[in-house]
Amino acid sequence: MTIINARAAGFALLLAGLAPVLAGCNEPKDAVAAAPTEDPAPEVSVVTVKQQARAIVRELPGRIAPTRVADVRSRVSGIIIERAFHQGTEVKAGDTLYRIDPKPFEVELQAAKASLHKAEAAYDLATMQAKRITGLAQQKAVSEAEGERAIGAQRQAEAEIAARKADVARARLNLDYATIRAPIDGIVGAALVTEGTLIAQNDTTNLATIQQLDPIYADFTQSVSEMNNLRRAFETGDLERIAPDAAKVRLVFDDGSIYPLVGKLLFSEAKVDTFTGQVTLRGEFPNPKRELLPGMYVRVQIEQGIDTDAIAVPQQAVQRNGGGGAEVFVVKSDGHVAVQAVKTGAVQDGLWFVTEGLRGGERVVVEGFQKFAAGDKVKPQPYAAAGDASPGAGRQPTAQATR
Repeated sequence: MTIINARAAGFALLLAGLAPVLAGCNEPKDAVAAAPTEDPAPEVSVVTVKQQARAIVRELPGRIAPTRVADVRSRVSGIIIERAFHQGTEVKAGDTLYRIDPKPFEVELQAAKASLHKAEAAYDLATMQAKRITGLAQQKAVSEAEGERAIGAQRQAEAEIAARKADVARARLNLDYATIRAPIDGIVGAALVTEGTLIAQNDTTNLATIQQLDPIYADFTQSVSEMNNLRRAFETGDLERIAPDAAKVRLVFDDGSIYPLVGKLLFSEAKVDTFTGQVTLRGEFPNPKRELLPGMYVRVQIEQGIDTDAIAVPQQAVQRNGGGGAEVFVVKSDGHVAVQAVKTGAVQDGLWFVTEGLRGGERVVVEGFQKFAAGDKVKPQPYAAAGDASPGAGRQPTAQATR
C-alpha cells in the first residue's frame, strides 16, 4: 500500500509539472484564433459626373400686378340712386355699375330738342324769304344788298340748326353718362359710395375700382451686375441664348409650391433704379382660377440661357472646408477617396453647378461620408435620388442661389 501511494503521488507531481508546458502548446492556436481580421471597404453612394446641356434658371423676387386697372368715376354731376353690382364679382365692359338721377338730364334733353325745332322753323322762314328776295332782285325790284342780307339770314339759320343739334347730342350724352358703366372686364372691388351720395362733375373721388386678373402680370427685378455677367457669358460663348418663344417663366409661392401654368417674358425695362441698382422685368401668366391676386409676393423662375457643357452634382455632395471653400470627395480608379477642391455656381433643382474642379467621368461621393476618411478605400455604389436613378432628371426646378 505504501508503494502504491508513493506511485500515485509521483504521478500527480509529474502532471503538475507538465501543466505549464501543455498550456504553452495551446497558446499559438488561441492567438491565431483571436487575431483581428481586416475590415471590408465601406460602401458609399457615388454619381458619375457627366457634361450635359442645362438651362440656367434664375429665381428672382416679384409681385403680382393686374394687367389693367380702371378707377370708376362719374362724368356728370348728380345724386346716385342705385348701385347695380355686387362687390368682388366679375363684370364685363359695358355692365351697369351705378345710376345717377336721370331727370335733370332728361329735362335738359327736352329743352335742347325744343331749341332745335325752333331753329329749324327759323331756317324754313329764312329759306323762303331768301327765295323771294332773290326773285325780286333778278327783276330789279329790290337792291342787291337786300338779296345779300336775305341769303346771309338763311345761312345764319342753318348754322343755328347745327348748334342746336350739338346741344341735343350733348344733352343725350349727359343722359347716357347718368348710367355709369364698367370700362373694362375684370373684378370690381368695394363700392366706395352709396345711394344718396351727391357726385360732382370731374370729381376725383373713385366710385369703385376694376382690376383685370386674367391674364395677370408678375413684376420682378434683377440686379444690373447679374445681367452684365449674363451678357458677357453670351458674348464669350459660355452660354447660349434661349429663343424668346422657348423661354419659360414660372412662379413659386411662399410655401415652395410651383404655379402650374407657365408664363412668358414680356419685356426688360431699359433703365436701372438709381436707389437699388435693379432692372425691372415683367412676365405674363394665365390666371383662369384667380389664384394669383394683385400684391401677392412670389418668386419668379426664368430661363435666361443654356450651358451646353454644364457639370452638376447633388447638393449634399459638396462639402465646406475650414476656410469656407467648396470641396468634394472623388473615388479614384483604385477605389481610394481623395479630396478635390471645386468652384460652385448656382443651386438649381437640388444640384450644385460646378464651374471648376471636376471633369466628365469622375465619381463623386454623395452619401456615406461618416464611413471613411480621405485616403481610405471604399466600395462605390450608384447613387439614386428619390424616385429617379439620375439626380435632377425630369424634375422641375425648385430653388436657386448664387455664390
